[in-house]
Amino acid sequence: MKKLIAGCWSWLLLLLPLLTAAQAPAAKASLEGDWKGALTMPGGSLPLTITVTELPNGTRFAVLDVPAQRINRALLTVDLKADTIIFDSQELGCSYTCLRSADGQQLQGQWRQQGFQTPLALTFKPQPAQPKTFKFPPPYRVDEVSFTSVHDNTKLSGTLTVPPGEGPFPAVVLLSDLGPQDRDAAQGEYKLFGAFADYLTRHGVAVLRLDDRGVGLSGGDWRAATPLDLAKDAQVALNFLRSRPRIDIAQLGLIGHGLGGNVALQVAAQPLPPAFVVVLGAAGLPGTEFMAQRPMPGFLQAGQADTAQENRSRRQLRQQQQLTEKVAELRSKGANAAQIDTYVGQQQMRQRAADKKQLDARVKRQKLMMEIIRNMPDNAQAQAILANMVRQQNPNLEPAAAQATAADMTALGYRALVTYVPTLELDKVRTAVLLLHGTDDQHLLPANLGALEKAFKDNRRAEVRRLDGLNHTFQALPQDWPLINGQQTPVMSPQVQLTVLEWIRRQVKG
Repeated sequence: MKKLIAGCWSWLLLLLPLLTAAQAPAAKASLEGDWKGALTMPGGSLPLTITVTELPNGTRFAVLDVPAQRINRALLTVDLKADTIIFDSQELGCSYTCLRSADGQQLQGQWRQQGFQTPLALTFKPQPAQPKTFKFPPPYRVDEVSFTSVHDNTKLSGTLTVPPGEGPFPAVVLLSDLGPQDRDAAQGEYKLFGAFADYLTRHGVAVLRLDDRGVGLSGGDWRAATPLDLAKDAQVALNFLRSRPRIDIAQLGLIGHGLGGNVALQVAAQPLPPAFVVVLGAAGLPGTEFMAQRPMPGFLQAGQADTAQENRSRRQLRQQQQLTEKVAELRSKGANAAQIDTYVGQQQMRQRAADKKQLDARVKRQKLMMEIIRNMPDNAQAQAILANMVRQQNPNLEPAAAQATAADMTALGYRALVTYVPTLELDKVRTAVLLLHGTDDQHLLPANLGALEKAFKDNRRAEVRRLDGLNHTFQALPQDWPLINGQQTPVMSPQVQLTVLEWIRRQVKG
């Protein structure tokens, strides 16, 4: 029975309507605070807490915690009929009907679930006055998990989100790009994996996302991790999912971003592969070429924004706004549609040419650095040269920062990537594969997708899609960014989210 109750409580949607002064005594006192009690069960009881928050617009919300069942911030729908409060989940077949005591300090009622009924009393514990920081809890299970990658005894930690209900559900592991990434793949306020995991879980797909080695709660060192190490980590993550309840072990997939996409394909070519693989902006060219396109590691640290990409996107947004203003000015001066189209085309062509010139110069400089890494095995000698080159490209960079970047570029994991061949053994992949790449990817140029497409030309289960205007982190186009706290803020492209979800659903049904 505990299992039934836990399954019900894990995903309850709680929305408390505003109680007016004309209603029962329950409406006369604030509900805000903690309501604590214990549900009587055969053989024992389950302590629980419902925390109610009243928002400035008068709406009340609540979250449920049951520590013994490892349930936190669960949700439930609520209806008010006269002086009776009804907590109900039709989908899961459970309800709690209660009255508030005259002194406002207790809720007394009955919990019902599939023929089981028991009294439940909750006592009110008011919260101290403080600024409202309430956030909507997600309508799915959230578990903090950890396991060991046994090939080198490294602890990996992350978050597993599972849809409500009994399942079993298809599930994916998210594999991160090059550099130290936390489980959300956070770059400033933009959280690629955090947003993607939330979207997929809300739509019926369980998601496991992990801190990289040496980041957050995971052990090890991301600098020393080779693609082979990462592939073994991915296999361990898949095996972890195979051991979890409510997960469909026949429908496990990998979704990899950048380097994570290459790792996913590498795992798909080995025994016991995933059922499907989604690749977001991965490499296809030889290591010396695709690594020359990447930002240097010292400029991409965990939890910090990729300022070059962020600045470029914001510059594009400003340019679009300026272009819109100029078009309006031309119209006001009598310009016709043909003249405006010509002007817009010229401006866009000039900007594309300037961007290409800047990118080509960066790739040319960094390709020489890759050759030094590839052909100079002595780390001390290579680091001295690389640090000097980094300072020449970035004159304002402190010598210690340049030396740290050079050390990262000669670490075991980085050296392995310079000699990496992404297309090796892809002819062994028999699983379904979706390859996505943004046409505005400045970290791994679209030519990489062409190389992968060629490698999969004889695989009928491989699909390739080029996404117009999207960058390496698959943000929505700058003009589509929402206004958050007074500033337009990057979000993951809804097009990418929907494309991946629909494709996964086809694989699961097929």
